[in-house]
Parts: sequence; structure tokens; C-alpha cells
Amino acid sequence: MIRAFARKLPRRLAALFLLASLAGCGASVIPSVRTDAERLETARRLAAEGERFAAIELLRNYVERNAGASDVDEAIYLLGECYLGQKEWASAQLEFERLLRDYPESDSSGSASFRLGEALFGQARGPDFDPEFTQRALTQWLEYRAGYPDHWRAAEGDRRILEARGRLAHKLMSNGQLYVRLRMAVPARTYFERIVKEFSDLPLAGQAEIGLAVCERLEGRKAEAIARLQRIEQEFAGTPAAAAARHERERTEKMKVRTPARPITPAVPDLGS
Repeated sequence: MIRAFARKLPRRLAALFLLASLAGCGASVIPSVRTDAERLETARRLAAEGERFAAIELLRNYVERNAGASDVDEAIYLLGECYLGQKEWASAQLEFERLLRDYPESDSSGSASFRLGEALFGQARGPDFDPEFTQRALTQWLEYRAGYPDHWRAAEGDRRILEARGRLAHKLMSNGQLYVRLRMAVPARTYFERIVKEFSDLPLAGQAEIGLAVCERLEGRKAEAIARLQRIEQEFAGTPAAAAARHERERTEKMKVRTPARPITPAVPDLGS
């Protein structure tokens, strides 16, 4: 027993030393300040240098002590930025929401509106999960573009809107393809139709049209499926969708008409989850 304890002792001491070092580092990077003005100025400098942990501590203290100060909105915005840099998405969300709610006339409100979308998007999970936060981020960026049309981040906002819409469209496509594999044409059609209606400007719209043709084939409507695929080849000429449609048409033409797939219609959630 004594030998076993002796063998474990160096590892335990090393672990304790590491924890003590980390704790010491966390405490040492927060400089002492004498005034609130110095506290905010130091937080600005630390944030610019990437020392976000220390900046967050100073900013939180500043905001708590200076609710009515003229630059408290700047401190709240910077606090949200530091949380974003730490990938603490929910905390960043709260700060940007607070700024927009309590200081709507702030010079930082436009950037806070954009960054709130970033905080929401950071909380979104992968394509196999509920797209709630992707939808919320998209809604926020659309509100940002409507409310701040001339803001300096406008072009980046457009790019992020496109990214969020693409993610939502891919989620719908994944759901539609799942129902196709299950030979359940009716719910599959619902998802493909949503893509065509809501995301017609995205490249994925062509794939959704092919999905609709596959649904028609599953329903025993071979001629209609072939006609749709021929139209896709023409409308999307020169794109991967056209090549995929040609492949699917040739495959369909060789098939015999089968008994239509069962028309089962489960409840389809609003957000394509």
C-alpha cells in the first residue's frame, strides 16, 4: 500500500501544481486599478491584446458600478465581444440583447445587432439537430439588415444571411431524402417543396426539384417524373443539378412502373426538424 501511494504521489503533486499555476495565472493577469475610468481603459487595452479573461472581469465590474455612465453601453458591447472571443455564446447573447434593449440609441447598437446574430449562430448545433438557433440567427441578421441598412458590416451581414439560409435548406433536404429512402413520398414532397418555395435562389433548389421528381416516381407517375427531370436539365443547364437530373432521368426511363409508395403523412415540424 505504501509503495502504491508513493507511486501516485508525484502525479498528485503535479496535478496540484498545475491547478495552482492556472489559478495564479488567472488572478495575476487582472491588474489593479484605482478608478472606474482606469478600469474601462485597462479593459479596452486587455481586450485588444486578446487578454479576454481579465477584460471580462474588469468590464463586468465596471458595468455593475456604472449603470448610468455615458460609456456603459460601450462597456456592455465590449463585454459581449470578449464573450464571443471566448466562444461563450450564451453570455455574449445576453450582453448584446441588454445593449439593444436598454441602450437602443447607442453608437454600438448596429454592431451589437449584427453580433447578436453571431452569438445565436454559435449556439446552433449540427445539421442533424433542431435548427432553432440557426433560424433565430437568420431572423436576427435580417432584422439587422433592415434596421441598419448602411452599417459598415452590411456586406458581412448579407454573407451570414446566405450561410444561415443554406444551412436551413440543407436540413430540409436531409429530411426529404430520409423520407425518400423510406419510400414515403408525401412527407418527402413537403420538404422538397419548401426548399423550392423558400430557397429558390440557392443551388440546392435544383436538387429539391429532382427530389420532387423522385417523389412522382415513387407515386407511380413515371411520365410526370421524366418530364420534370427534362425541364430541370434545361433550366439548370451546365450545373451539377442538370447532370444529376440527366442521370436520374435515364435511370427512371429504364424502370418499370411500380406500385405507388404508401401515402403516409406524419406531422412535419415548422422548422424542418
